[in-house]
Amino acid sequence: MALLDEVFKAYDIRATVPDKLNAALARKVGAAFAAFARAPRVVVGHDMRPSGPELVAAFTDGVTGAGVDVIDIGLVSTDEMFYASGALDAPGAMFTASHNPARYNGIKLCLAGARPVGAESGLAEIRAAVEADRFEQVPEDRRGQVSKRDVLADYAAKVRSFVDLSVLRPLSVVADTANGMGGLVVPAVFEGLPFRLEVLYPELDGNFPNHPADPIQPENLRDLQARIVETGADVGLAFDGDADRCFVVDNLGQPVSGSTTTAIVAKAMLEKYPGSIVLHNLICSKAVPEVVRENGGTPVVTRVGHSFIKGIMAETGAVFGGEHSGHYYFRDNYRADSGSIAALVVLEVLSRSDLPLSELRKPFDRYAMSGELNTEVESPGAVVDAIAERFEREHPEASQSRMDGLTVDFGDWWFNVRPSNTEPLVRLNVEAADRGACDSRTAELLALIRQGG
Repeated sequence: MALLDEVFKAYDIRATVPDKLNAALARKVGAAFAAFARAPRVVVGHDMRPSGPELVAAFTDGVTGAGVDVIDIGLVSTDEMFYASGALDAPGAMFTASHNPARYNGIKLCLAGARPVGAESGLAEIRAAVEADRFEQVPEDRRGQVSKRDVLADYAAKVRSFVDLSVLRPLSVVADTANGMGGLVVPAVFEGLPFRLEVLYPELDGNFPNHPADPIQPENLRDLQARIVETGADVGLAFDGDADRCFVVDNLGQPVSGSTTTAIVAKAMLEKYPGSIVLHNLICSKAVPEVVRENGGTPVVTRVGHSFIKGIMAETGAVFGGEHSGHYYFRDNYRADSGSIAALVVLEVLSRSDLPLSELRKPFDRYAMSGELNTEVESPGAVVDAIAERFEREHPEASQSRMDGLTVDFGDWWFNVRPSNTEPLVRLNVEAADRGACDSRTAELLALIRQGG
C-alpha cells in the first residue's frame, strides 16, 4: 500500500527503478489497464531511458495475457504516443518519467482518442486492481498479439498541419533536445521546412550526460542561450526528456516563459478560430487571460496537469490550452499536448512579423514572475496548509483559492504554493507588477516555506 502511494501520482505512474517500479509491477499495471480500458488493442511506446524496454515487455505481457493486442510504436515522444492513440482510436501507454533523472521511469496512460487517465479518471481504479492482485488471464491460444508500427512520419505531418507552410521563412533555429526524444522527433517535424535547424545533444541517451532534460530550470537553458548568442539564431527551443514540453528562447538568448508562449499561441489560435475558449492553468500569468479577452476569446482557468486540462477541454470545446510548465494543448490534436505544435505556431507568428522575437514578445510580457521554485520539505501538504492559515489570519483582505494547492491574490500581486505530484517538494510561483516587488515577495515566501509555513 505504501509503495503504491509512492508510485501512483495524480495523473501518471512514476517512481525510481527498480526498487519501486519494476517489471513485476509493470506487468500488473498492463493487465489492470487492459481490463479497465475494455478495448481490443493498446498502443505502447517508450522514451530512451535504459529501463524502458524491460518495463514495456512486462507491461505488454500483462496486456496480451488479458487477451488484448498491443501495437508497439517503439521509441517515441509522449505527444507522438498521444497522436497514435487518437489516430488509431486505441488506448495508449507511454513509458517515460519526463524530466526526472535517469533512475526514474513511469507510465502515462490514456483511453482511445487520447482521452486522459488520471486519479479522477481511471488511475484510482487501475491502482485498486493492482493492489488486489487479481487478474483474469486468458488461455494461451487466446492471448493478444503484438505488432510493430512506426508513426513518426504521420505525426510530423500532423504537427505541420497546424501552420500555414507558405508563410514560413528561413529563420535560424537552435533546438536543445537534451539527449531526449526530441533528438528523434524534432528533425522529423522540421524536415522540408525552410528553417535552418541546429540540434544540440540529439543523441538519445536516458542517462542525460550533458544536462538534465528539464527546461523549466534556468540552468538547463545555458548551453542553448550561449549557442543562440554565438550563432545569431532567431529562436531557440528547449525540449524535456519525452519531448512533449517546449520552452522558447528569444534571439537575445533570453527565455520566454511558458505563460508568454501560451499568450502568443493563444492569440494566433484566436485569429484562426475567432471567439473560441482558451484554457490556462492557475499558475499562468494574468497576462494570459488578458490577451485572450483582448483578442475576443474566453479564458477558463484550470488546475495544473494534463488529465485535468484535457477533461475541461473536452467539456468546454476549448481550441487551445497552455501551462506555465511548457505544456500546450490543441483541440485538433485530440486535445493532447504537443511542444512541437506550439513551437511551429510560434515560428509561424515570427515568420509573419518583421520584428525579432525579443521585440515581438514585449506586448505579452506584462508582469514580473518568479518562475517555478521548488523547495524540498518533509510534509509538503502540511506546509501549504500552514501558509494558508497564516495568510488567512494576517491578510484577510487577500482572496484565497484551494483549486490546486493554495493561491493567494492581493490584486497587484499573487502567489501559488502547491505540493508536487511527483516529488517531495513544495512548488512556489509568484507574480507582481515589477521585478523588485516580485523578488521581495518571493524571498519572503521561500523563507516561510523553509520554516514550515
